Amino acid sequence: MSPSPAPRPWRRLLDRWQGVLLTLVVGVATLWLAATGQLVLYIHPRYDVFTVVMIVIGMTLSLATLAFSPVRGDDAHDGHDHDAGHDHDHDHDGRLDAAEVPAVEDGLRPRRRRPVATGARRLAFSVGVAVTAAVAIAVVALPPATLTSATAGQRDVNSSTAALDRTTVADATGASSDAYRSFSVLDWAGLLRQTTDLAFYEGKTADVVGFVTPSDTDPDDVFYVSRFVITCCAVDAQPVGVPVYLPGWQDQVAADDWVEVTGGFDTNRSSSSQDPVALVPDDVTTVGQPSDPYLY
Repeated sequence: MSPSPAPRPWRRLLDRWQGVLLTLVVGVATLWLAATGQLVLYIHPRYDVFTVVMIVIGMTLSLATLAFSPVRGDDAHDGHDHDAGHDHDHDHDGRLDAAEVPAVEDGLRPRRRRPVATGARRLAFSVGVAVTAAVAIAVVALPPATLTSATAGQRDVNSSTAALDRTTVADATGASSDAYRSFSVLDWAGLLRQTTDLAFYEGKTADVVGFVTPSDTDPDDVFYVSRFVITCCAVDAQPVGVPVYLPGWQDQVAADDWVEVTGGFDTNRSSSSQDPVALVPDDVTTVGQPSDPYLY
């Protein structure tokens, strides 16, 4: 049986270094996101510098591995002259000389490459190359996107109690009208969770920006002006929102639209909504997504 052909040099190099190449691809993508200000779509801004430093260290070590790793003997001989290497003396009948027959010790024959092992190796190589190429293409071709109302619905709006404790009723009681207008979705969502006393909300005007998330219990009359609150990264992002009572809101805006809503608070007139107090809008305006869409 004739021996299996040796892998081509470029294929052998890719087989050995595809993990390192994948690390470099991810590193370059992360640095690009940081340089363009889009890394905040994935992690909390306080971790930006740490992430960039660790990526630079990782890429430096990967490049050092490529530069200083010793070359195996079989790689060094991939480009040898096969004609010269196979210039052996053969008998005219095609048989090898006795000196050229591999020695058999203790009844063991020379190990031959098994077809199954070779096929598995080729499959692993192909999968590795496909993953590396897919990551590189995705980074270049697919722009980073923010979390949507679908994610908010899956994680339940205002389900995180920790995120809603930043602004208390005591802190807000003595605030000025200008201060109330500067309150974010997170501030108002926290206050609505802490108190349903309409006397507290009397005379207070909210001016909030967020994306539209339909109410689970009354999607026809109520939607949430929503934002995601990030503690570490997008994986742990929790949705918060201010309920807006506006029957037929679908005629003005759609789910995931970014809107600015101004108005006061009153009893939620929805018969099925679980929010006793809702924002009754004076104005709903469609706006662009903020450069930093998350709250912290």
